Amino acid sequence: MDNTPLSPWKYFGLEILYSIPIIGLIFLICHAIGASNINKRNFARSYFCFVVVVLVVILVVFLISNGTGLIQRIVDAIKGV
Repeated sequence: MDNTPLSPWKYFGLEILYSIPIIGLIFLICHAIGASNINKRNFARSYFCFVVVVLVVILVVFLISNGTGLIQRIVDAIKGV
């Protein structure tokens, strides 16, 4: 197990890598499961938790706005109806 600390630039690079839609998710899962550096593995796991929380919040906001008819009003306003 490698305990070498990651530099701030490596963290920055990993964030950019994980932000790429499909490829980033693949790297994120690979690093979260099998990275030899424990710091990289923990960062990937925390980033994965962040992604899950953001997706849940977006889903809740969408369901609430859809249930109240807000989305339909926005679409009607855009169409000019």
